[in-house]
Amino acid sequence: MTPGRGHRAPSLLSRRRRWLAYVVLGGLWTTGAAWVALRYGFERHGEFGPVPHPLQPWALRAHALFAFGALWLGGLLWVVHVAPNWRRGHRRMSGILMVSALLVLAGSGYLLYYVADERWRISISALHWALGLAAIVPFLVHLLRSRRHRAHESHFR
Repeated sequence: MTPGRGHRAPSLLSRRRRWLAYVVLGGLWTTGAAWVALRYGFERHGEFGPVPHPLQPWALRAHALFAFGALWLGGLLWVVHVAPNWRRGHRRMSGILMVSALLVLAGSGYLLYYVADERWRISISALHWALGLAAIVPFLVHLLRSRRHRAHESHFR
């Protein structure tokens, strides 16, 4: 099906940008999940209280590195993918969920770095990792619908 008058072709990501998004977002999710697993599944109780797993700080450092990449990637995707596709309405709900989740995650990540009150940090941390783990769902929905759409479009070319 070719785009007609008033119907714009989708602004699909190039293969290179798609793989960049997969690496950055996959690394972000994986390092965050690793931190959660190490923090809550592998913490030992020592003589003077909880002892973190030795890899826990490294998982957090890697997560922070991928987070910087994700902020950059978010700006790139906004310009080349989100804004051009907004009027089309395709996969809008999963896109809105992904952008919203990334905004809340960026904000809560910032707060985790700067909030000193331990009670607030516990709540912000729980929100951050729960939303971060759940964020893979709208991403996969968006991705799978995109692949189905590309297969459908290539069938009619």
